[in-house]
Amino acid sequence: MNCLLIAATSKEITPFLNHYRNSQKKWPADINLDVVITGIGLTATAYRLAKQISIKKPDLVIQGGVAGCFDKSVELGSVISIKQDTIADESVVEIKKLKTLFNLKLMPQNQFPYKNGWLVNNSALLKKTKLKTVKGISVNQITTSEEIIRYYKKQFNPVTESMEGAALHYVCLMEKIPFLQIRSVSNYIGERNKKNWNMKESIFNLNNELIRLIEKL
Repeated sequence: MNCLLIAATSKEITPFLNHYRNSQKKWPADINLDVVITGIGLTATAYRLAKQISIKKPDLVIQGGVAGCFDKSVELGSVISIKQDTIADESVVEIKKLKTLFNLKLMPQNQFPYKNGWLVNNSALLKKTKLKTVKGISVNQITTSEEIIRYYKKQFNPVTESMEGAALHYVCLMEKIPFLQIRSVSNYIGERNKKNWNMKESIFNLNNELIRLIEKL
């Protein structure tokens, strides 16, 4: 299997890489694994993922990273998989209501690769991860405003927020490549005091999960 692992920053997957670089452990014999650091954001991720696919088309793409969370019942450090994602801030607020490109009828909500305005991962691999699957949204601007948080919750009812997930879903759906988006919850949306974030444990848990996934593919 040709597998591609992508992450926005090297920090998010350094423990995974060190696990294989600095130990006697090797990739599983039947896995050919490439790693690409895409950079932060939807544009960088879409470009570098599409570029890599044009060079060498993988059988599976795994995106690993941390994420913010709207649901405070989800513990910081929890690792989850994202079943569906969309770009939340491709939208406008009119008369105190958030309207997406689909609401504005600028795009059909079921125009491929979208389904009801979502980029949905229907791969059987989701079940094999044995992780909780949730909705995520992707944004170009990190959400801090309580007003925008309310709009997003009402419109999308998401669990996670990232700056790259929808790019993964879009490119892989368009190219018909199986994919997984694996996220570890580092903070709650709107919390800007990083002393309350749990980045260290989130990265640790994320990488343990990535190692488990690769070794069980």
